[in-house]
Amino acid sequence: MERRVAELFRLDDETWRRHANPWSVILRNTALPLLILAVWSRAWIGWQAIVPLAAAVLWTWLNPRIFPPPQSYDHWTSEGVLGERVWLNRDAVPVPVHHRLVPNVLSTVSGVGMLFVGWGVLMLEVWPTLFGTALVYLGKLWFLDRMVWLWHDMRDTAEEHGEWTRTPGS
Repeated sequence: MERRVAELFRLDDETWRRHANPWSVILRNTALPLLILAVWSRAWIGWQAIVPLAAAVLWTWLNPRIFPPPQSYDHWTSEGVLGERVWLNRDAVPVPVHHRLVPNVLSTVSGVGMLFVGWGVLMLEVWPTLFGTALVYLGKLWFLDRMVWLWHDMRDTAEEHGEWTRTPGS
C-alpha cells in the first residue's frame, strides 16, 4: 500500500530529495487538518466546498515538490524521509527483523485513526474527528521516528542508500 501511495504521488528520486527538506516534512503535517476543514466546510458552503477540497489535495501533492533538497540530510525529519525510502525498498534490501513489526503496527494505528476521521467528517462529529486525528498523528510521527532509527541502521547497507543523499551530477 505504501508503494501505491508513493506511485500515486509520483515520488521519483528528485521529489524524494525535495521531500527530505525539513520544511516539507513539517508543513506536510498541515495536510490532514486542511483536508478535514475542506470536507467539513460542506456544512457551511455546500457544494462550493469542492474548492477548498481541491486546494487541500493540491497542497498535499505540491508539498514534496516545492522545497529544494536540503543542504544537509542530518536533520531528524530528513532522516525520517530517508528511512521511509528504506522501508519502501524493503523487498529489494531487507530490513533487520527488529524493524519489521512496529512500522506495520503504527501504520495500522494511523489507519484506524483515519477511520475515525472519516466517520467524524462524514457525520460532522467533532470528537471522532479529533480522536482520529490524534491517532493519525500519533501513528505517523512515531512511524517517522522509527524510520529515523531504520535509516541509521541501514544507510550504509546498500549503495543506493548513499545515492539518495547525493545531489544529481555530484
